[in-house]
Amino acid sequence: MAKKTQSNSGKKKTRNEPLPNGTGHGTARPKLLSEFLRHLYYTQGRVLETATPNDLYMALAKTVRDQLLERWLHTIQNYNKPGVRIVSYLSAEFLLGPQLENNLINLCMYDEASRAMENLGLDLKKIIEQEEEPGLGNGGLGRLAACYLDSLATLEIPAVGYGIRYEFGIFDQVIRDGWQFEFTDEWLRLGNPWEIHRPEIAYHVKFGGHTEADYDDQGHYRVRWIPGREVKGTAYDTPIAGYQVNTCNTLRLWKAEAVESFDFQEFNVGDYYGAVNEKVISETLTKVLYPNDEPEVGKKLRLAQQYFFVSCSLQDMLRLHRLMGRKPETFPEKIAIQLNDTHPSIAVAEMMRLLVDEYQIAWEHAWNVTQSTFGYTNHTLLPEALETWPLTLFESLLPRHLEIIYEINRRFLDHVRVKYPGDDQRCSRMSLIDERGERYVRMANLASVGSHAINGVAELHSELLKREVLRDFYEFMPQKFANVTNGVTPRRFLVVSNPKLSRLINSKIGNGWIKNLKEMSALEPFAGDPDFQKAWQRIKRENKQDLAALIQERTGISVDADSLFDIQVKRLHEYKRQHLNVLHIITLYNRIKRDLTTKVIPRTYIFGGKAAPGYFMAKLIIKLINEVGKIVNNDPDVAGRLKVVFFPDFNVTNAKYIYPAADLSEQISTAGKEASGTGNMKFSLNGALTIGTLDGANIEIREEVGADNFFLFGLTAEQVYELKVKGYRPKEYYNSDPELREVVDQIYSGFFSAGDKNLFKPLVDSLLYGDPFLLFADYRSYVEAQELVSLAYQDQAKWTRRSILNVARIGKFSSDRSIQEYCEKIWKAHPLPVELGKYRIE
Repeated sequence: MAKKTQSNSGKKKTRNEPLPNGTGHGTARPKLLSEFLRHLYYTQGRVLETATPNDLYMALAKTVRDQLLERWLHTIQNYNKPGVRIVSYLSAEFLLGPQLENNLINLCMYDEASRAMENLGLDLKKIIEQEEEPGLGNGGLGRLAACYLDSLATLEIPAVGYGIRYEFGIFDQVIRDGWQFEFTDEWLRLGNPWEIHRPEIAYHVKFGGHTEADYDDQGHYRVRWIPGREVKGTAYDTPIAGYQVNTCNTLRLWKAEAVESFDFQEFNVGDYYGAVNEKVISETLTKVLYPNDEPEVGKKLRLAQQYFFVSCSLQDMLRLHRLMGRKPETFPEKIAIQLNDTHPSIAVAEMMRLLVDEYQIAWEHAWNVTQSTFGYTNHTLLPEALETWPLTLFESLLPRHLEIIYEINRRFLDHVRVKYPGDDQRCSRMSLIDERGERYVRMANLASVGSHAINGVAELHSELLKREVLRDFYEFMPQKFANVTNGVTPRRFLVVSNPKLSRLINSKIGNGWIKNLKEMSALEPFAGDPDFQKAWQRIKRENKQDLAALIQERTGISVDADSLFDIQVKRLHEYKRQHLNVLHIITLYNRIKRDLTTKVIPRTYIFGGKAAPGYFMAKLIIKLINEVGKIVNNDPDVAGRLKVVFFPDFNVTNAKYIYPAADLSEQISTAGKEASGTGNMKFSLNGALTIGTLDGANIEIREEVGADNFFLFGLTAEQVYELKVKGYRPKEYYNSDPELREVVDQIYSGFFSAGDKNLFKPLVDSLLYGDPFLLFADYRSYVEAQELVSLAYQDQAKWTRRSILNVARIGKFSSDRSIQEYCEKIWKAHPLPVELGKYRIE
């Protein structure tokens, strides 16, 4: 199995320094060094002279974990206090990122750990870099969930995150000959010091089979599910520390195991493979994050994954509720469950099954408990992302749940018909079952009906949900709808990622912004201070030098740290329009080739992001970026003016070098397609200016930082809609714009593919004869906005002022603010400070 190696070169300057004031200093703990050595000796079984880098990392991580566990035990004891409501966050993804450095900062132990390691002749930075990133997410959705766990703990809100312990996470991306290749992410190969296995916390999860209905002795209708097979889910707990508080919440992930892992009878008759067959089949369930769901078997596995973790989680919550001495009918008084997108929405049907079938609660009471418990966050405007499952597949896997969904649907549509008599079309649209052609179960509809609250994740997104995607549901039950704009944690994305800038900010306004990002506004008066600007510019250049060294190491491409770093890093998707960025690069290239005296602000274009393994067009865009880079980077006519880089394997670890180095943030999705975005917030938080459309959270960022500090281009969501209704003809834009036509013809001609006209033909044809995401319509506006970027960058004093104002005005976009809004609008949850002492062992 090929594995991408990571070197430490190019990183030394930024990570081997004390952290910003107030993040590394706490009460001195002279025992830290001895505790580290104790774990090295008695947990790892090593002495310093023979310890491997992983031994050192594991020993320090477990030393830090000891401090987490003290807080964790006290936090858990708080859950049963009167009036406490626990937030349970259900998410198929939790993209935590490396945890050692983050935990050292949150526990105020960074400087102490650095000194302890130095006393032993060790480098804390190198130990931190040894950590394998858990790739338990695909991108923004999983990283948002991780930010929210950080904020829940920091705000002292009792909470548990529930998800899947994927054995292999999001793939490692390697670029070969310009193409993306995927390699197994073996994040567990050297062990995970942060998790605690709880084999005694295990639940059986049923699949397939059939149901049997009957009446009990009291005449109540009862249904028994006779499964075709069962698997067991066991818990793995990870403590999640808040920043400078004692609260330490729980992330509980489920691993699938066989109910019986070894069949001795099969073994005795010589069927050695059959003896472990059930173990292999069961454990496949949590092997891989997001299996390719193009084939039927992939769809079935993905649905099974979603149901597996939801069932384990709900059974666990009901068990804990019962241990508190409470009845199921009071469940929503104690626990609020948030569905992070449609992936966990089967929870609505599973909760009903557990309450009605297992706890034998009357349907009406069970439905009241279910609706009062769940909140649903929608994260998408793309119809294909609103999950639907073929009815036949769904029935084969979850027969009892389909019966429950039919009953929910029957009762729900009866209410719809009362309000809208004779409106069969509306009933058809709102039905939980899509009856057109092959029948499907609509999971977003199920989540909407089964939740007491529905929220979008940016103001525009929430309005589009009400106006388009969930319009019928909004008209029927408007009281359910709210907006909670996404946010990011400043601990991870400024304190950890950009310590030099954090220190500079602290020197002027103190460190209160780390827990209250609104305090960053105090930085605004310094935006025009020449000395402060120089310090700001120096740090930005040093961050760019660090990234340039990393780019050289990873790609072999040499880039100029004095050039404008124009960066677009995000999941590869056509609606995110990385290929619009490429069209602009080729346009600049052509202008230089036509006139070698053309003045161009030197730019380094940096791309990063992964394409889904089965998404051909996204992978073709990656190939196009690399082939354009090959031509541009090796043409002496543009040397020193343009460089194109595709940075491989973009993840949380690499992000901490990319966001701080950006001058310009590319947020160029088609208006009305991006729900929110959080990369836009991370770039602004680190002082990058944004070029973007009025899409997702871009609108709110522009409102906050000021229109003068944001490069706007492109159609609005309303104009996109009107253009499509009128009839969008991309060929007209192609024919009427000579520069656009030249660029498209070059790609089509094989200029960027060694004469192979067929390589990029699918991409060009999709633009010429459909262009579903309106690249051609926005092309000219985008090119003109980029010209304004170049003009602005020439005046470094004004550019730096704009950069400082972006940071000073970014306070709204903290995940702490998002969590506070969820608590107020949806969860009705309150902070609960934790006092230490009971479980302390001196």
